[in-house]
Amino acid sequence: MTGKNGGRYVITESQYALATPVHGPHGDKSPATLSGCGLQANRGIGLNLDWVEEVRVNTSAVERRAQTLVTRRTVKKEWQAAWLLRAISCMDLTTLSGDDTAERVRRLCAKARRPIQQELEKQLGIEHLGIKAAAVCVYHAFVETALRALEGTGIRVAAVSTGFPAGLSPIQERVGEIRRSVETGAHEIDVVITRAHVLGGKWQELYDEVAAFKDACGPAHMKVILGAGDLLTLRNVARASVVAMMAGADFIKTSTGKETVNATLPVGLVMTRAIREYAQETGMAVGFKAAGGIRTAKQSLEWLALMKEELGTSWLSAELFRFGASGMLADIERQLEHQATGRYSAEHRHPIA
Repeated sequence: MTGKNGGRYVITESQYALATPVHGPHGDKSPATLSGCGLQANRGIGLNLDWVEEVRVNTSAVERRAQTLVTRRTVKKEWQAAWLLRAISCMDLTTLSGDDTAERVRRLCAKARRPIQQELEKQLGIEHLGIKAAAVCVYHAFVETALRALEGTGIRVAAVSTGFPAGLSPIQERVGEIRRSVETGAHEIDVVITRAHVLGGKWQELYDEVAAFKDACGPAHMKVILGAGDLLTLRNVARASVVAMMAGADFIKTSTGKETVNATLPVGLVMTRAIREYAQETGMAVGFKAAGGIRTAKQSLEWLALMKEELGTSWLSAELFRFGASGMLADIERQLEHQATGRYSAEHRHPIA
């Protein structure tokens, strides 16, 4: 790999390993380790109200800790390229617009299959890695289209459900949405909670809602969207995270991407620490998805640093970490091209869909 000064960057196999995508459902074997102990996939537990009520968050401390990820954590040159490849392998490429069409979804699936332009792959010497996105996320109407376009690739198809993005339709309709998407073949379901349950401290209602969604998901993985920007406080975010995990969430996710405030590092820190505490108490691993407002390669490195420092390297795979940040891919491609050539290309040369 040639650097901008004509030098030769040598990316070792260990560096390349950062970028190896991991696909497929959690198996019976340990999906992660924490403090040297193997964890199991989350099966959920009964609602523990004492645990929920005891949750506390020191907002000032959280904000200071999040700031260190921005100011003190950096990776350079070939290591940065490897981390950016890892970010791509953890992406859920997403199209959730009112003007979505089958052709747009097929183009997005093509980008998921080959997120990096072929010529750039050759320049970087990474053709053998088979870099691809983790999943494509669409509305139910396009699940079948995405499944056909991605057949045989290992890339998963996720459907947003449960009255996305507001989550205010009747519970029977929301559960029915999940079942229809699963029957069509969706591998993953992104569900939204009723934020009013959190704001009103109605933890039993929230638990029952998420448990009903989990039951409807059957074999599909369930990513529970908290809508953190609507929850007002970090303590509410932490409590909602704990309840969702108790109810069986496979992932907890920051945002729909439609709120005024979406994924922020303080929110991510609170949610990942909730995941860590849950793993320590139950021996079960829950994934994390950051979604909304993440647009740059630099941000992807900050989020990867957060995951590594708070949860460890076993969470740095598509099995347990995702970005809902399609717009970030173009900037990552530009950064990779700079690594290879020393020049930044125009963003329009790296279309998403």
